[in-house]
Amino acid sequence: MSRLPWKDGQVVEWTQWMLDSHCHWTGRELIDRSGGPETQARRLFEFPRIVVSHGKEEDPILNYANQAALSLWDFSWERMKTMPSRFTAEPVEQAERDRMLSLARERGYFDRYRGVRITSSGRRFIVDDACIWTIRDCNGQTVGQAATFEKWKWMS
Repeated sequence: MSRLPWKDGQVVEWTQWMLDSHCHWTGRELIDRSGGPETQARRLFEFPRIVVSHGKEEDPILNYANQAALSLWDFSWERMKTMPSRFTAEPVEQAERDRMLSLARERGYFDRYRGVRITSSGRRFIVDDACIWTIRDCNGQTVGQAATFEKWKWMS
């Protein structure tokens, strides 16, 4: 993997699916869509809001995190790509996380989510006003889910 994830063809394609799906479900663009796909992939990677996603495996694995998310969760791109997304929440938060993901699957998206998450080093933080959406590929097939938020605070 390149040290510049937005230059990887699969990341560029995934970014397009995330952005297209976000606009489809919410009616809003997540970022400025000017420029080509690689420009947009870079813009999303450098976007100050947290953006993460996972595939649709039985136990979904994270497959995207922008720089803000990598910094918050304190992991590298390579480590992130091997982590089940459930590990971003503590075990006691799993039921609520599963409920929220299910609602997002049923409705296409779920916004105003609030919950507790945990970094790779064990620090806990509260996410406020997150948006979770279902990602579809260019053929309309569901391929994963993504989330974005900008409001969060460390817990003591």
